[in-house]
Amino acid sequence: MELYDYEAESELGINAAIQDVYYRYHQSPRKASDPITTVADLSNAIYQYAWLPEDRSYSGFVIEDKDNGGYRYNKIFSLTWTNGLSVAVPVLMAALRLDDESMRNQALSSITNMVENSLNPDTGLPFETYDNGTWSNHGWWFDGMHTPGHTSYLIGQAMYYILKAYEYEKRIKQCMHDDWLDFVTKVLVKMEGTKNTDDEYPYILSEITGAGIEYDAFCGTWCMAALAYKSWLTGDKTYIESLRRSERHYYNTYVKRMECYGAPLDADKAIDSEGILDYIKALRYLHALTGDKLYLEHMRDAIDYEFTFKFCYNSPIKVPPLSKLGWSSCGGSVTSTVNPHIHPMSSNVVDELLYYVENTNDHYVRDGMMDTIEWGCQTYNRYDNEFDYGKKGWMSERFCHSEGLLTETYSDGSPASTWFCLMPWASGCIIESLSGDIWAYKH
Repeated sequence: MELYDYEAESELGINAAIQDVYYRYHQSPRKASDPITTVADLSNAIYQYAWLPEDRSYSGFVIEDKDNGGYRYNKIFSLTWTNGLSVAVPVLMAALRLDDESMRNQALSSITNMVENSLNPDTGLPFETYDNGTWSNHGWWFDGMHTPGHTSYLIGQAMYYILKAYEYEKRIKQCMHDDWLDFVTKVLVKMEGTKNTDDEYPYILSEITGAGIEYDAFCGTWCMAALAYKSWLTGDKTYIESLRRSERHYYNTYVKRMECYGAPLDADKAIDSEGILDYIKALRYLHALTGDKLYLEHMRDAIDYEFTFKFCYNSPIKVPPLSKLGWSSCGGSVTSTVNPHIHPMSSNVVDELLYYVENTNDHYVRDGMMDTIEWGCQTYNRYDNEFDYGKKGWMSERFCHSEGLLTETYSDGSPASTWFCLMPWASGCIIESLSGDIWAYKH
C-alpha cells in the first residue's frame, strides 16, 4: 500500500496524488481504428440506421429485431442531451469534415426543426421533448424529477450546440444561419434574467412564466458556456461581467470543493462528471475573450476534477463482449457516483483539452487528451457484430468495467458488459471529439 500524506489548502489538493497515480499505473487504450475512420464509421451508421424522416430526428435507440428482421426504435426524442442536438450537430460536423452533402442536409433538417418549432410562447424558452409533433417538457426523465418545468441543463446545452452548428456552417461552408443566432440570443438573454443573487442559473424554470423555481445545482454552467461561446463568436462583450460573476460563484461553491452536483436530470443531484464538461467549455471562451490567466488556472482545476472520473489503466474485465475484445477502460470516464458504468460524454471536451494544452504546454493534460481520443477509436463496431451485436459503426452508451449495471443479456441469459443497441447521442460524443479543432491538429 502506498500512502499519500501531505497538507492541502482545499479539496483540490487531492489532484497532486491523482496525477502521481496516473503515471504510476498508466496503460494506454488498445489500438483499434483511427480518428478519420472513426468519424466516418460512426456518422454513417447514424445517417443510415437512426434517421426517422417523418419526425425529422434521430431515434434514441436502434435495436436489431432478430425475430422479425429489420430494426426497432425507441425514439425518446429530446431537444438535446440524450438525443436531438447532441446528435444532429456532431453529425453535421462530420458531414462538413467528410464533405457529405446528403448527411449534412439530414442534420440541417433536424436542427432547423428544433429551432423553428420548440419555442414555448409563454416563456420564450424552448420545450425539451416532443411526441407526434407536440412539444412539452415531459421527457423520459420527467417522472424522476421533483419539480417539473424547463431545465437550464437542456436549454443551455441546446443553445451551445446551435452555436456550434452556426460556427461550423459559417467556417466550412461560408453559410450564415442568422435565424439560429437570433434564436439563441433571445433565449440566453431570457436566461440571464433568471439568475439569483449568487449569479447562479436556475435548475428548474416555470413553463408558465419562465421564472426560476429551483436552484442549488451545477447544470446552469451550460448557459454560462453558451453565453461565453456566443460572446466569443460575435465579439459582443455585453455580458462579460455577468459571466465573470457566475464563474466565480460556480468555482467557489462547487469546483473548489470538488463537489459538482445537479447536472444530468436522472442523477438526482448526485456528484457527477457531466456538469464539469460545460464549465470547462465556458472557461475556454472566457479565457479567449479576456486573456485572464485565472481562467486557465480554473480550467486546470476543472480538468483535474473530470480526471477523477477517468481511468488511467485498463480494468481486467471478465464479462463479454468487452472481455474478449481486450476493450480498454483507459480514457473513459465513469458518468457519476450513482451510475457505475463508463459512458462517452467526457469525450466531448477534447477540443477544450487541446486549447488548454496549446496555452500551457501541460504534459499531463495532453496525455489525458490522447487517452480520450484513443479510447473513442476502440469503443464501437469496426465491423458488423464486433461487439456481439449490430452493424458497422454502431455504439451504445454503456460500458461496464465492473459487475455494476450488468443488465443486458445474451440469448442464453448470460450477462453482457454493454448494451446491444445503437445510441446516436453516444456516438455523437466521439464524433464531436474528433471532428472539431483536433481534426487539424491530428491530421
